[in-house]
Amino acid sequence: MITMPARKPRRSAAATRRTPLLLDRAALKRRLADDTYDVLVIGGGITGAYAVLDAASRGLRVALIEKDDFASGTSSKSSKMVHGGLRYIEQGNVNLVRHSLLERHRFRKNAPHLVHRLPFLFPILEKEGIFDARLAKGFEGLLWTYDLVGGWRIGKLHQRLTVPEVLAQAPTLRAENLKGGLMYFDARTDDARLVLTIVRTAAALGATVLNGARAEGLLMQMGKVAGARVSADGDTLDIRSRAVVNATGVWTDELDAKADDGHKPQVRPAKGAHIVVPWDKVRINCTVTVPIPGRARRATCTRWGNSVVLGTTDEDYQGSPDDVHCTREEMDFLLEGANTAFEGKLTPDDVVGSIGGLRPLVGGKEGATLDMRRDHHITVGRTGMVTVTGGKLTTSRHMGELVIDKVMTVLGRKGKSRTTDLPLLGGAGYDAEAVAASGGIAAHLGERFGTEARFVGDLIQDDPALAEPIVAGLPYTKAEVVYAARAELARSVDDVLSRRMRARLFARDASAAAAEAVGAILGRELNLTQAEVERSVSEYLAAVHHEKSVLLEGAAA
Repeated sequence: MITMPARKPRRSAAATRRTPLLLDRAALKRRLADDTYDVLVIGGGITGAYAVLDAASRGLRVALIEKDDFASGTSSKSSKMVHGGLRYIEQGNVNLVRHSLLERHRFRKNAPHLVHRLPFLFPILEKEGIFDARLAKGFEGLLWTYDLVGGWRIGKLHQRLTVPEVLAQAPTLRAENLKGGLMYFDARTDDARLVLTIVRTAAALGATVLNGARAEGLLMQMGKVAGARVSADGDTLDIRSRAVVNATGVWTDELDAKADDGHKPQVRPAKGAHIVVPWDKVRINCTVTVPIPGRARRATCTRWGNSVVLGTTDEDYQGSPDDVHCTREEMDFLLEGANTAFEGKLTPDDVVGSIGGLRPLVGGKEGATLDMRRDHHITVGRTGMVTVTGGKLTTSRHMGELVIDKVMTVLGRKGKSRTTDLPLLGGAGYDAEAVAASGGIAAHLGERFGTEARFVGDLIQDDPALAEPIVAGLPYTKAEVVYAARAELARSVDDVLSRRMRARLFARDASAAAAEAVGAILGRELNLTQAEVERSVSEYLAAVHHEKSVLLEGAAA
């Protein structure tokens, strides 16, 4: 084991707030309409979020708009791993791995409440595994490379495990062909909450941020992009800006075409699919990587509280980016992989949630998406719009830095990024051991809000009824719905249950049962009419029904 010296994150006014950051939607819309910005970022996923934080930390006047909800696209449907990427070493992209591991370290330092160390286990099997004992020796060489180029920063090196040690971590693994295992260490995060926290940190530094704000067109001045015409809540706003960033992920080509009639499509979507089953059906204590029978693929099985997430990524995708779900075929092969690796029998009835998402890869149409490189691409179009594509969640901070570097050249200004050591809201002063020891609601809130958990706790202290669970079987409280409405720009039942909480993913049917109660709280907090509340509830129930029909009945996505 390697023990790293503790380093206290640099504190900032944003990271050490004494009062909660309350975001008023009407006031934000007025600012967007009235002000002129240095830069407007379009796209509220992880890349756009870190771009706006980087700009705000440099002192730029910056705005962020998102057509749906923060992280509602790819950034709430990832594998939720903050990692260097062993596969990229196999592809020979060691520089990407080295840089990703450095950024992983920065995430764990700046957001310790959201990014947690996670052990990964590769079983060594005599047959039908990812590799046998002979190939394991070569794979261990990859793990040594991983450790040496930056994996060591997480505090542990990889380990070779005996059969009993493997079964201690994963007691339901089929033992008949088991020869041992290899374990290494990476990290995971709640991707949607991470994006939201980055956005709110930017807002604390003065950025204007708004979800439910669609860019219908771009404003032009002397042949250059000079802002966007935006629709939000039935209103139309003209947002004026000296520079514009396209960070819309798989929708990048659509926005680029609005800036340049001659634009040629560059993005090639690659799909990832995940399902969730109860932990007591698999009983693993780490992430276990297993083969998919008959496919040159791996699947990961990751414990998440009382659930296990099974998933795989990088299948070519040709459908609509606005309606992406895990399909019956994808669920069946994930279940087949799990049933091959573990004792017991998982069935479709055991699946309590699912997601499907798209990664915006950049490159040609030939070859497998699995083999395409994950490097980011940042360009400036002929009309001056800065476009960022590719990359991965782990390197999003650095991507945001490079995007704003490019923006500074467009603006003709100078200034360095300040996000390397900038704690996110809730991260400064966070004590993970103390939070874990507290147990109960305090531990639950601490692991979601960090030091800002005290603001949610204040709501409960004022009204003890808000401590009641909102979704059966999950620890989320009514207070978190109130906080989502007041401080996190939640507008709908879906915003709350799908992203402010992850109830739709981890308990889909129970979340549907809670929709009316969530709608009632939002109605009171946001002064919604009864018709608006009913519409929000019915839209959520319809979305859940559609998701289930695609998953279980094989309906068209």
